[in-house]
Amino acid sequence: MSFSQFDYQIFQSINHLAVVFPALNPLMRFLSLDGEYLFYLGIIVYWFSRKHNRPMVIQSLLSACVALGISAVIGLLKYRDRPFISHHVIQLIPHAANASFPSDHATGAFVIATSIWLFRKREGRAWLVLAACVAFSRIWVGVHYPSDVIAGIILGTITALKINDWLPQWKMIGSILNSGLSFYEKIEQRIFPVQHKRNSR
Repeated sequence: MSFSQFDYQIFQSINHLAVVFPALNPLMRFLSLDGEYLFYLGIIVYWFSRKHNRPMVIQSLLSACVALGISAVIGLLKYRDRPFISHHVIQLIPHAANASFPSDHATGAFVIATSIWLFRKREGRAWLVLAACVAFSRIWVGVHYPSDVIAGIILGTITALKINDWLPQWKMIGSILNSGLSFYEKIEQRIFPVQHKRNSR
């Protein structure tokens, strides 16, 4: 059995769960379509809730940009059709017939979740569980093969870890980010002085 056949076999097993457990389909649709917005919301809440969370948010967004950029390049160099192009699948959500490998949703979810975990271990574990659910849902609803999702998980996780290791060594980038943050907080302090004091606690 070739790898592609094995990959498709695992895909079929997961995708068929939509028939076995139809009550879970609305949850899987939500996670697949809107789960990423929970990460956006989390980033916004972290940014505005406490000032000391902002370096984490900046690093998370930088890591996400790098990871998704790499994902786009991989998709161009190694184009792969989505499962519903080549096979009969149980497709629960509409999706464009674009590159399937690697999964951008899995990449984005795991790069953000891992970045949060590096700063806040307890909360980070919860974000990693959510990221795993989002990644799994993409197979369930029929728009990704398991290998697409696994590649996205690996790409997102490694990128977050590497940016965390390399950022302290990139003095110029660190200086630019710190200067930008300081400039933003000065403006914020003038516009929202009371809120700024509260967030600094």
